[in-house]
Order: sequence, then C-alpha cells, then structure tokens
Amino acid sequence: MKKVNICYIFNNNGQVLLQHKARGFGKGKWNGPGGKLEPGESIEDSVRREVLEETEIILGEIEERAYLEFIFVDNEEWNMKSYVFVCSDFSGKPVNTGEGELQWFDLDKVPLHKMWDDDRIWFMKALRDGEFVKMRFYFNQEGKVLKYNKLGLRH
Repeated sequence: MKKVNICYIFNNNGQVLLQHKARGFGKGKWNGPGGKLEPGESIEDSVRREVLEETEIILGEIEERAYLEFIFVDNEEWNMKSYVFVCSDFSGKPVNTGEGELQWFDLDKVPLHKMWDDDRIWFMKALRDGEFVKMRFYFNQEGKVLKYNKLGLRH
C-alpha cells in the first residue's frame, strides 16, 4: 500500500482550510492538501513538502490526528495508508498552485457531502473533538464506503 498524507490547517478563527481537487486522484472532492511520500522521505517531511507545493503555506508544529487505511475492493492499486495531520502554526497565505481552489470553512459548514465518503465517519471526531482516529475503510468502485472498522494501537 502506498503511503500518503493529508493536513488540515486551522486559522485563528478556528476555520479549516480545504482544497477542491482540480485534478488527479480525488478530483472534484474537497479535502485537506497532501499527497504521496517520495522515496526516503519521512511522513512529516512529506506533509510539509506537499502543503508547501499545493498552497505555498509553510507549516510549523504539526500533530498527527488520524491513521486511516483505504482499501478499494475493485482496484488494489488505489489502496493506501493515510497519515492525517492538523496544524494551526503556519506562515503564509493560501495560494492555489494549480492543485485546486482553497477555501476556509467553519467546522460546522464543512461540505462533508462533497468530500470522500469516509469523512462523514471520522472527520469530526479527529478535527473537532480532538480524538486520535485509527480506522480501515473498504470502498467500492464509486468511492462509497462498504464497511469500516477500528484498528489496533500500532501502525
């Protein structure tokens, strides 16, 4: 399974930055900026690089808030381990570098119906409630969750 990262950046008003993916995997969905690890790169280094490339934001202190495994039953090439971070310590203003529109959302106005189907299950637990979430999701070819379960302590 490939390793990927996502970062949810919070501003001083408690709003979260989301990106409306313009291309590639997840096109048309709202998500946090992020992407794949490069060979030899740590998870933390990769999330900093991806966020900088996609938004021109420089991350300060980050906190891992979720570990998610995505299993696509009809296409195992899409299977991934996702490390989810939050950050409220950053510098710079969000700039769309071609990856997609960037917009700040109040947490109660996050467009969950326009995000990945699994987000409705874990997103608020991790981002609003501050829980560390560790789950595995199984998706069909349309990107709908077929089933999910909590994972043990290690990843």
